Amino acid sequence: MPGWLPRAMVLALALYACFRLGSWAFDQLIGLLTNVLIAFFLALAIEPAVSRMSGRGMRRGLATSLVFLGVLIIGVGFVVLLGSMLAGQIVDMVDEFPKYIDSVINWANQTFRTDLSRVEVQDSLLHSDWLQRYVQNSATGVLDVSTTVIGGLFRLLTIFLFSFYFAADGPRLRRALCSVLPPARQAEVLRAWEIAVDKTGGYIYSRGLMALISGVAHYVLLMILGVPYAPALAVWVGLVSQFIPTIGTYLAGALPMLIAFTVDPWYALWVLGFVVVYQQFENYVLQPKLTSKTVDIHPAVAFGSVVAGTALLGAVGALIAIPAIATLQAFLGAYVKRYDVTDDPRVHGGRRTRRGDPLFLRMRRGLGGRVGAAGSGRSGETGTGDSGTGRATAVRSGTVGSGTAGSANGAPDAAVPRSPAG
Repeated sequence: MPGWLPRAMVLALALYACFRLGSWAFDQLIGLLTNVLIAFFLALAIEPAVSRMSGRGMRRGLATSLVFLGVLIIGVGFVVLLGSMLAGQIVDMVDEFPKYIDSVINWANQTFRTDLSRVEVQDSLLHSDWLQRYVQNSATGVLDVSTTVIGGLFRLLTIFLFSFYFAADGPRLRRALCSVLPPARQAEVLRAWEIAVDKTGGYIYSRGLMALISGVAHYVLLMILGVPYAPALAVWVGLVSQFIPTIGTYLAGALPMLIAFTVDPWYALWVLGFVVVYQQFENYVLQPKLTSKTVDIHPAVAFGSVVAGTALLGAVGALIAIPAIATLQAFLGAYVKRYDVTDDPRVHGGRRTRRGDPLFLRMRRGLGGRVGAAGSGRSGETGTGDSGTGRATAVRSGTVGSGTAGSANGAPDAAVPRSPAG
C-alpha cells in the first residue's frame, strides 16, 4: 500500500464530514438566513428616508425609529379597520344566512321540481357525519393555528429587529465591511450598496404604483355593484395583492367576494371574474412595463427573475427577485464594454437587398465568376474534341485520297512505298 493512500483517505473522510456538517447547519439556519435577507432588503427600502432625515441633523437611530413607527401605525390601523369591517360583515352574514338558505331552496324546488324545506336541510346537515368530523378536526387544529400565528409573529419581530439594525447602523456596517478590503475594492462595494438602494427604492415605488392602480380599478367595480365598504376593500386589494407574494392575490380577492356575497351571490361571481382578468392583465402587461421603467430591467428578465426566485426561495424569492436582479445587472454593467452600433437596417429587423449594396455586388460577382469558369471549361473541352476530330478526318481524307490517286494512275496499292515501321 502506498504511504500517501491512508492520508488521502483520512482527508477525503474529513472533507465529507465537513460537507455533511455544513449541509446540516445550512438546513437548520435556512429560516434565519431568509429572515436576514428580507431584513436587509427592507433596510435598503427605507434607507432613502432615513438618510434624508439624518441629513437634516437628526440622529440616525431616532430617524429609523420614526420611520418604523410610521410603518407600524399604518399597518396596525389598516388591520384594525379591516378587522372591524370584516367582523361586522360576518355578523350580518350570519343574521341573513337563513334568508340565503331559503332563496337557494326555493330556486332548487322551482328548477328541479323538488319539495325541500329548510328544516329538513338543517337537520340533515347537523346530523351528518362529515360535519361532526369537520368540527373535531377543527378543534384539534386550533392548537396548530395558534402555533403558526405565534411563529409568524416571532418571525416578523426578528425581521424588524434585523432591518432596524441594518438601517440604523448602516454607515458603521459599511465602514466595517470596507475596513477589510483594499481601496479599489472599497469603491466597488460602496457603489454596489448605492445601486442596491436605488433599485430597491424603485421596486417599492413600482409596487406602490401598481397597488394604487389595482385599488382604483377594484374600487370602480365595487362602486358599480353597490358593495359596501368599497374604499376600504379597494385599499385591501391593492396592498395585499402587491406586497404579499404568491398568495396575496387570492387573499386580496377573497374578502371583496365575501362582502359582495352578502349583497347578491351573483355579485361575488362578478368580483371573481374581474379579479382573475385583472390579475392576468397585471402579470403580463402592467407589471413588466412598470418594473422595466422603474427598476430598468427588461420585462422578460423581470418575469423570469420572479419565476426563478419563487423556485429557489418561494414567496420570499418572488418578493426580492426583481430588486436583486436589477442590482446585479446594474453592478455588472460597469464591467461590460459596449460599442456603437452600425447604422444597418438589419439591426432594426430590415433586410438589405438593394442592387447597389456591396454585399449584393460581391455575391453577384462571385456567382458570375463561377458561371464563367464553368463555361470556359466546357468550351475548351469542345474545342479540343473538334480539333482531334479534324485531324483524324484529315488523316482519313489523305489516306483515301492517296489510294484514289494511285488507282487513278494505274499503280496498284502495293506499289506505294511504305516506311519500315509501317
